Amino acid sequence: MADWDTVTVLKKKAPKAGVMKTEQAINAARRQGVPVDTQLKWGAGSNKQHVTTKNTAKLDRETEELKHETISLDVGKLIQQGRQSKGLSQKELATKINEKPQVITDYEAGKGIPNNVILGKIERAIGIKLRGKDKGKPLQLPESKK
Repeated sequence: MADWDTVTVLKKKAPKAGVMKTEQAINAARRQGVPVDTQLKWGAGSNKQHVTTKNTAKLDRETEELKHETISLDVGKLIQQGRQSKGLSQKELATKINEKPQVITDYEAGKGIPNNVILGKIERAIGIKLRGKDKGKPLQLPESKK
């Protein structure tokens, strides 16, 4: 019965996950004939979310066939006239429509990229139509249904 009192276990602890990923551990597993599955994750080890694609680079170069569409200068003049008739500065108009002042500056200079949401906000703020066939005419807001 004395043999039951002492127990000796000879067992190595399993290596941790971090140790198993080293190149040395992978090579040892290959030598032993264990199947090894290695994968390279997309964008691993670099910040791929901010890399420009080929199309973006082409648009930034602005060649003849790929050019950013900009707002026309006559729409910029309409925005400027409507803003001045309301007595607003560019910054005040931008604050009123919850946009950056640079957006208003770009739109008035004819450099801004057209965005229908922003144009709609500007139309409502200055009361002048900026889109469609009746540009420059006073904006009639739809009556609210009660």
